[in-house]
Amino acid sequence: MANMRNIYQLSPKEIRLLIRKGKWDRPTAGLAMGYAQANLVILPERYAFDFLLFCQRNPRPCPLLEVLEPGQYRTKFLSKDADVRTDIPRYNIYRKGQLEATVKEIKGLWEKDWVSFLLGCSFSFEEALLRAGIPIRHIEEKKNVPMYITNIPCEPAGLFKGPMVVTMRPIPSEKVSLAVQITSRYRMVHGAPVHIGDPRRIGIKNLREPDFGDPVTMYKGEVPCFWACGVTPQSVVMKAKPELCITHAPGHMFISDLLNEELASF
Repeated sequence: MANMRNIYQLSPKEIRLLIRKGKWDRPTAGLAMGYAQANLVILPERYAFDFLLFCQRNPRPCPLLEVLEPGQYRTKFLSKDADVRTDIPRYNIYRKGQLEATVKEIKGLWEKDWVSFLLGCSFSFEEALLRAGIPIRHIEEKKNVPMYITNIPCEPAGLFKGPMVVTMRPIPSEKVSLAVQITSRYRMVHGAPVHIGDPRRIGIKNLREPDFGDPVTMYKGEVPCFWACGVTPQSVVMKAKPELCITHAPGHMFISDLLNEELASF
């Protein structure tokens, strides 16, 4: 299939169409480089205010890009033709805090009182890091980014409370300051790292055992750098136990039509 072989050269709209047709159900790191990607959280309306407040109080792990009205499934800001029910490679369905299923689309489950939240994703700033000559190991190794639950507490809001989740990227020691400078421009997609160096200081015991995603290789002279992650809501949901919550599967993001540089200017 030519489209599948060349997916890294396709536009966001073309990739979303492949996803909608069920032809791509893998992580989206490295796809549509230059365009912003987003995390997804869908909740029944009765939980929406508390979650909105949680995002406002925790902008590093939960930077809000777009909130859809109850029952609305078409984005307006991030794209004009996308459908949050079908355009993400994999969705996690949680009921009362338990992961019930991982599916490729949720169109048949859709309810009129569901509110969708699209949150910034650190995949978005990876293009800028690559342009600066900073390696992105999970892209090199064709893996999902490693994600870890930390001991960094989030500010609670109503039902929602819990620790921050972070992504980790090994960065050559001489390029750490450059990585910080570059990613600090992109506060709408998590911004600068929340921690650099010893993972034990933020409650991570073993980098080879991520809570989500895949372990990646670290070479001599590299430093682990940790960015806030939009999987934080999934960790929080497992503790809050709402009746229902639907999210993207970790690493399987919504690809928008918005350029990363447009986000950097907000």
